[in-house]
Amino acid sequence: MIKDTVLNYKLLVDNLGNLIAISGYRNDFIAKKMGIKPTTFSVKKQKTTWTIEEVEKLLSVIENEETEDYFLGLLMESLEQDETITLAQFKKEVGWK
Repeated sequence: MIKDTVLNYKLLVDNLGNLIAISGYRNDFIAKKMGIKPTTFSVKKQKTTWTIEEVEKLLSVIENEETEDYFLGLLMESLEQDETITLAQFKKEVGWK
């Protein structure tokens, strides 16, 4: 569970540039809303050197249906390699009829 949380956060941070692009907001607008200089924002975007607090601020600015859908898609792709069971197997394991 903890490992999954860390992997999901890493997936999020690694894809912040894509999320920013999908959000439709300009970099200077986001930087202003976050309270940082546009040049600092650009460097952080290129090098992915975001702090946790900056990620929270950034997401509060760019969060919309498109960014949510994109990240959900990334999460689903990352889970494709996980082992799965059928519904029948699940019902058997939990004791459902």
